[in-house]
Amino acid sequence: MTVDREVIPQHDDAPADEVSTATVVAYTLAAVVLVGWFLFGWLVLQQGFVDSIGESAGAGFALLLIVSVVGTVRRSRR
Repeated sequence: MTVDREVIPQHDDAPADEVSTATVVAYTLAAVVLVGWFLFGWLVLQQGFVDSIGESAGAGFALLLIVSVVGTVRRSRR
């Protein structure tokens, strides 16, 4: 089953939401911090490669959860 664009006019040429520079900088900074956290745990604390990956991934998922909750709260106030 296909849907023609002519049937749904509100989706024609819908402007894409632009990502702000601050958002890109924040995500880049978070990625650098997570890589640094991985390297610190692996090389300095010598806790093991897999443990360092797991700890960094857990911290990354926690950050994503926080961003998701904050975004939901901000969007619900509009």
